[in-house]
Amino acid sequence: QVQLVESGGGLVQAGGSLRLSCAASMRSFRTSAMGWFRQAPGKEREFVAAISGNGASTDYADSVKGRFAVSRDNAKNTVSLQMNNLKPEDTAVYYCAASPGSGYYYARRTFDYWGQGTQVTVSS
Repeated sequence: QVQLVESGGGLVQAGGSLRLSCAASMRSFRTSAMGWFRQAPGKEREFVAAISGNGASTDYADSVKGRFAVSRDNAKNTVSLQMNNLKPEDTAVYYCAASPGSGYYYARRTFDYWGQGTQVTVSS
């Protein structure tokens, strides 16, 4: 059974920063790629960032490269998303995602399990 719980969302002004966290309850966390997605009102859910199980490989959407950073702590079963220089277009519900047992060496963009999401709102 996989449980993902996101936290850290909120309201921030453009140019500000937020740090999202995802606490994962699952077997094989250390060998599993983890990802972040977001969904804005009226839009489809889109990929934001991902990290491999060993933390050595990361992947980012072009829209967030250079502003967002994904990291993980395998000792605590957590994955984080540091978001800097936020823009109004980053406003969305952000979701943590997992694919248990796959993606140890390489980040991936397809996942099987999702959290409930946390709202991020960036005001102009």
